[in-house]
Amino acid sequence: MNKFKYCLASLLFVFANISMAQQGINADKEPGHYNQSKFKQLYEEFATPNNYRSASGTPGPDYYQQQADYKMDIELDDKNAKIYGTETITYTNNSPDNLEYLWLQLDQNVRAKTSKSPLRNGGGVPMAEQAGAFAQKYMTEPFDGGFNIAYVKDANGKPLKYTINQTMMRIDIPQPLKSKEQISFSIKWDYNIPNHTINRARSGYEYFEKDGNRSYVIAQFFPRMAVYSDVEGWQNHQFWGSGEFALTFGDYDVNITVPADHILDATGTLQNRKDVFSKEMMKRYEKAKKSYDKPVLIVTQEEAEEAEKGFSEKKKTWKFRAENVRDYGFATSRKFIWDMQAVKVGNKDVMAVSLYPKEGNPLWEEYSTKAVAHTLRSYSSHTFDYPYPKAISVHAKQQGMEYPMICWNYGRPNEDGTYSDRVKYGMISVIIHEVGHNYFPMIVNSDERQWGWMDEGLDTFMQYMAEQEFGKKYPEAIAPNDKYPSRRGDPSKVVPYMAGDQSTLAPIMSNPENVYQLGPNAYGKPATALNILRETVMGRELFDHAFKTYSHRWMFKHPTPEDFFRTMEDASAVDLDWYWRGWFYTTDFVDIGVKDIKKYYVTDKPSEKMQAYMAARGITESDLPPMVYMAEEGSDELDNNLKGKAPSESSQSLKEFMMDNLTADERAAVKEPKYFYQVTYDKPGGIPMPIIVEYTYADGTTKNVTYPPEIWRKSDKEVSVVISSQTELKGIVIDPKAETADIDTSNNSWPKKEEKSDFERMKENAVKGK
Repeated sequence: MNKFKYCLASLLFVFANISMAQQGINADKEPGHYNQSKFKQLYEEFATPNNYRSASGTPGPDYYQQQADYKMDIELDDKNAKIYGTETITYTNNSPDNLEYLWLQLDQNVRAKTSKSPLRNGGGVPMAEQAGAFAQKYMTEPFDGGFNIAYVKDANGKPLKYTINQTMMRIDIPQPLKSKEQISFSIKWDYNIPNHTINRARSGYEYFEKDGNRSYVIAQFFPRMAVYSDVEGWQNHQFWGSGEFALTFGDYDVNITVPADHILDATGTLQNRKDVFSKEMMKRYEKAKKSYDKPVLIVTQEEAEEAEKGFSEKKKTWKFRAENVRDYGFATSRKFIWDMQAVKVGNKDVMAVSLYPKEGNPLWEEYSTKAVAHTLRSYSSHTFDYPYPKAISVHAKQQGMEYPMICWNYGRPNEDGTYSDRVKYGMISVIIHEVGHNYFPMIVNSDERQWGWMDEGLDTFMQYMAEQEFGKKYPEAIAPNDKYPSRRGDPSKVVPYMAGDQSTLAPIMSNPENVYQLGPNAYGKPATALNILRETVMGRELFDHAFKTYSHRWMFKHPTPEDFFRTMEDASAVDLDWYWRGWFYTTDFVDIGVKDIKKYYVTDKPSEKMQAYMAARGITESDLPPMVYMAEEGSDELDNNLKGKAPSESSQSLKEFMMDNLTADERAAVKEPKYFYQVTYDKPGGIPMPIIVEYTYADGTTKNVTYPPEIWRKSDKEVSVVISSQTELKGIVIDPKAETADIDTSNNSWPKKEEKSDFERMKENAVKGK
């Protein structure tokens, strides 16, 4: 290549990339800047793909998971609020490893008198505290909770040695459990049931002083197998209270004995319905199985109120069987009203069920089962058809907790039956959320102990979609609102958290025990991130296909974060490493602003800067092909007579090009821009996002442009774009619909909007108050 051609090629390359060179990655001179780019691949953060988990996000050819089957006999002592149980566990080792010992979870030990859980958090004297929390800390004796283990025996009745370490129990087996082998052993235990309204237990009872009854919601009530997997080995991280559960799938046969006048429902299919139902209840149940439009009362409020008056000395045993579930829960009380409704999900019927005392009405009778049915339809449409035979919503004061097929939910009217919108929406939302947990993590079985966001964040995202769909399906329930007032999900709702003190923030990819604000961190931020990903970054079609693919791939399996991230990219062909890195691995925030605007006009003369560039390389204008040059408004070299003229009027080179290459008709059809602008956007926030812009012109027209997030890939600080128009540019607004969770909108406009001072706002408020 001769010198002229080399210089010409070099010059043209510079012309095409001059903006990027001025403000790009090579210009900021920060050592290692590229290596810290959000667009760097996530190889360092991700586990290496292997035969257990593939690079595409699917289970690998050697993927395995253990199985734990349970047979239990449970008795609830209502007078003393105590529970007794014996269980036989059959554990199948599907791993390639020989296991020297077994680990079980004893979650109730978090409430033992010797528990270290209350001591795990430091802190000084608070300025204010809820009365209940204050009384519990300083005015009451510790609750005498925790498991009492009577024995652990092998299949032949011989004692097995065991060691309890806080909430974990290791069983030392005589010889290693080889790959593909099974072992059976039995445990006998009991514990005192806590009052969950006092100490915020996930499981326990509520005492009703007026009638002397208790309502029980019981879970984590039996020693449960810990997960053994290719990722963690034994997941025996202690249960401290925030990080929830990692559990193994299995089949359950459970017999639960309670007072004969109790109403009870639980995980699984009731096996002896005719023994525990009256004839009238059986008739109502058969009717409910065919009622798809409204619930049928199995136990009426009048019947429940009558049952409250008597305390039967007799007992009744309810027998259940559940297949392929990871956990077990039940609820029982003589106070319960009971209703059911059939829901068509795919090609099968599922029973939507509610249990609630009279204290929940009229709110619960109106909305609980309706919310359950809606959740099943909504979540199934976005993931997979609900595979279990029923979903139960149980009324429990100050509760929101989930188990396979059953969950506890808050939302209580005033004593006179009135309730606020806040209570109504809170109840509907918590029911949607907790019933939704059947999908994540009860079926898509992530490790909650390690990754709280994988169930809470995904479920809160699904909850947001279900709430919005609920508002459209039942507009009368949300009137006069025109959309459901979701608490989390909208980008604007997470701004205060992401704009908060960095010293009290943690990445989403943190263990639940290690974050300051679990709600925003594990629920709100990941839900918002997924909502933005669906609505703004990927688009609904690509996102929905990828999300459904992930759900199907990991049904009844144990996914990791990498499995989710990889599947979302694998099924969509969208590179999202930058998104996971920014939103999930850092505490960065979104903040994009308009930094600078320059106006240019077309000219035939190169600027002084361009002339200097050419002179340094020995290039003259005669060496170049016909060129079009730009002059910045306000520069000395700009001929003011060029303002407002069409480019072909200002540039003889352009005019000649058009005459030589376009026909008269083609030239007449050309709409030449008269104004050129260089708009520079900066990014004070660390998270790259699409730049969503609305441009407004002097003739009143607007134009919306979304620049893809990849515009930041070579420059993490600022980027420039060229705007050409036939009329003058009068205004720019970034993110006009608040779609990106931008924490500072003061830099989102040009001309910059005048912000009122605190004093001015105070004066306005004072005038309004007169």
